[in-house]
Amino acid sequence: MYLLITFFAAIIATIVWYIQMPKDPYKVGTLSFIYWGASLMWLVDGFFCIAEGEPFLEMSSKDTLLGFTVVICGLIAWVITLFIKGDKIKLFYK
Repeated sequence: MYLLITFFAAIIATIVWYIQMPKDPYKVGTLSFIYWGASLMWLVDGFFCIAEGEPFLEMSSKDTLLGFTVVICGLIAWVITLFIKGDKIKLFYK
């Protein structure tokens, strides 16, 4: 389940980045790369699960919680990079 959650987060972040591509003031491309990297990591993990005889996707509450935790951690890392870079980005004020 965590693979599907991070995959959908990567698709949504990529669509938002593509819409804002000429300007991209919030560096959504960075968020997109974070989620695509996590999706690739889970995909490799799924292939190793198949090699060990386990199912590719597990639909449990712990895996769902892990997926949402990864998405939230990706958002936190993205916001931290926005604050560190500080390229005149106005996040919470005008």
